[in-house]
Amino acid sequence: MNIALWIVQGIAAIGFIYSGWLKAFQYNQAKASWGWVHDVPRTLVAFIGCAEIIGALGIIMPSATNIAPAITPIAAIGLAVIVLFGALFHLQRKEYREIGVNIVFIALAVIVAIGRF
Repeated sequence: MNIALWIVQGIAAIGFIYSGWLKAFQYNQAKASWGWVHDVPRTLVAFIGCAEIIGALGIIMPSATNIAPAITPIAAIGLAVIVLFGALFHLQRKEYREIGVNIVFIALAVIVAIGRF
């Protein structure tokens, strides 16, 4: 079970770091990839990206270093909330294709949260 959780944590972390990096540091590429970025203030996009990067580090580092491992499920819950708000935003904009990706990452974050509690 521990190995499966590490695999899920790794997949989630890679996805969140990639997405967060684009939002926080590659704004023009994010703008080209995602239509919603055009309608959201740049600072909010960057903030969401930074939160995703910090959350991704939070689901890996505490468990990997065994320093405050209780932070891992808390970070996973935080990421799930961020993605849930993103899914609701996409639902409001009728961007149904993006909601599928949100559901996958919500599931990954919830699996990590439940498995590490």
